[in-house]
Amino acid sequence: MPSPQMDKVLATLRRRRQSAADDSAATLAEARAAFVPADALHPIPADVTVAEANAGGVPAYWLDAPGVDRDRAVLFLHGGGFQFGSLASDGELASRIGRSAGTRVLFLEYRLAPEHPFPAALDDVRSAWRWLRDDQGMPAASLGVAGDSAGGGLAASLLVAGRDAREEPPAAVVLLSPTVDLTGSGRSMTERVKEDPISTPELLSRLASDYLHGADPRTPLASPLFARLDGLPPLLIQVGTADLLLSDAERLAEAARRAGVVVTLEVGEGLPHVYQLNAGTPEAAEATHRIGAFLHTHLG
Repeated sequence: MPSPQMDKVLATLRRRRQSAADDSAATLAEARAAFVPADALHPIPADVTVAEANAGGVPAYWLDAPGVDRDRAVLFLHGGGFQFGSLASDGELASRIGRSAGTRVLFLEYRLAPEHPFPAALDDVRSAWRWLRDDQGMPAASLGVAGDSAGGGLAASLLVAGRDAREEPPAAVVLLSPTVDLTGSGRSMTERVKEDPISTPELLSRLASDYLHGADPRTPLASPLFARLDGLPPLLIQVGTADLLLSDAERLAEAARRAGVVVTLEVGEGLPHVYQLNAGTPEAAEATHRIGAFLHTHLG
């Protein structure tokens, strides 16, 4: 059951969803500026160094908590339905993961839909990955990837694209409530409607349509659930039961295991979409600790 702190978060999220339903006239720019995927925008701690980077032509930021190993790094891909999200929305979570894992974090500002539909975001992610490997000279064994929601889907797509290109994969990958099925065919898309305090099937369908821009939603690099999953590195997948994307995580874990991938699936009872964003809750703290331990174990 959710903690008292998480119960407060859930109440905040429900109130915000109702307010958004009552006021749908905001422009895309206004909606992006107001985007808050958690209970609040949590600032990056003052002791974390933030430095701009050009990651193969893609805007990015290095996030360095005190004492991290600069020879290891995590490429972090933010969520937001491929249409929202930035350092402001996800930077605190990314820096928290880096602190827990003891690594640097490269936070990527990939291009967003609908201005830049599929495969623009994935192209940016692949460019940043090549930049880490080739320009920064970092061995794949010293690199991890983490992504939440749409960023989790992009992380999975990066693995599939790299495997198909016969590139060395990252040492480990963390997927938080990943978006891996743009057909919306998972059972939780209907069974969890009342439990999910953030999303609706209609919202997710619109975001997917804007991102795909006419592409087949079963395209493996858009919906990696439909891709071959053999040859992928160890995966840690975290998701809550109060999430329309619960089935995405469960089906991805099952398919990857069948393909011989080492998968750890952690399901939080009563927890919302990307609950790890909600700093100050014990659930977020515990999840971050497990993420850090997983990355620390696998990154050489």
